[in-house]
Amino acid sequence: MANQEHTTPSLARTPLYPLGVELKARFTSFGGWEMPVQYSGITQEHHAVRDAAGMFDISHMGKFTLQGKNLIDQLQKLVPSDLNRLQPGQAQYTVLLNPQGGIIDDIIIYYQGTDSTATQKAVIIVNAATTTKDKDWLLTHLSLDTVQFQDLSGDKVLIAIQGPKAAYHLQSLISVDLTPIANFGHLETTIFGQPAFIARTGYTGEDGFEVMVDPEVGVKLWQSLYEAGVIPCGLGARDTLRLEAAMALYGQDIDDTTTPLEAGLGWLVHLDTKGDFIGRNVLAQQKAQGVQRRLVGLQTPGRNIARHGYPVLSSDQVVGEVTSGTLSPTLGYPIALAYVPTPLAKTGNQLGVEIRHKVYPTQVVKRPFYRSKNRVNN
Repeated sequence: MANQEHTTPSLARTPLYPLGVELKARFTSFGGWEMPVQYSGITQEHHAVRDAAGMFDISHMGKFTLQGKNLIDQLQKLVPSDLNRLQPGQAQYTVLLNPQGGIIDDIIIYYQGTDSTATQKAVIIVNAATTTKDKDWLLTHLSLDTVQFQDLSGDKVLIAIQGPKAAYHLQSLISVDLTPIANFGHLETTIFGQPAFIARTGYTGEDGFEVMVDPEVGVKLWQSLYEAGVIPCGLGARDTLRLEAAMALYGQDIDDTTTPLEAGLGWLVHLDTKGDFIGRNVLAQQKAQGVQRRLVGLQTPGRNIARHGYPVLSSDQVVGEVTSGTLSPTLGYPIALAYVPTPLAKTGNQLGVEIRHKVYPTQVVKRPFYRSKNRVNN
């Protein structure tokens, strides 16, 4: 029998990949990328962010710049949030919706303002695994004769510096004062004499910044932060941190079959203050009639962790499914997110979760599971 070659699709690597190898990071496949899952250890990295400062290579995320004279009006039709509320230097976390009200992706739109020619500018950051899908959706629904779209996904490094000491460490490397930047505020400045986009955003529930720069600047920034004592963190800690803060993970907690009202993202839906948008009719109907299911937080006693895909039960009947779950390093007990029928979604309701063929008690609790005292106000 002739030998057959088996080829594995190659994974993309960020410009910071060699630094991860140098630090002996463990890597994993994520959204088509080979990414660090941990450096010194998930728990140690998690506590570094909660107590001091950690940094993440998030260069795998999609990065778009858009400009046009009616840019905001066009984007208004693609999201349920009212973008007219944004002032220059402000950002909106929101979702792209399909006609069924399902979530194509959760994104952040950074509004940069209007220039002297009445051209509006914005940066949009999207999830790594959905970058191509999002790009195609935007290009299909924007008027490209009036909007310029640029995909910088492969051209820029994106580093998240997160934790109560994040501002201190980043401030030491730049001249612009970070203090006035509010939560979800952003600006353009320079780092090491080169252009930099800095936003006070993150995916950890802590204060922090996300910095977009050219690759050579990103390498220098990472090395400088590391030398200053900022702890490199991987996707493992990123996941435990975001889950404690009850931040949704696309593809698990939300997807194109879940609506923002079902997912507890109703605060993104501004039906009363904006006009038509894709999926509006479905959301308006759900708002009027109520949703059939809701994403809830679950707390389980002991050390029994309800993980993604595990069944949720009520009166010995399967009624839902866990979307994300972990042992919370900060709280010391298992937490999870799950979709359950709306009548069972009330805080304090007792349910069961099946873990390794045995049912354990679990309770619906308020989200987020953890709320930082270090976050800056809007």
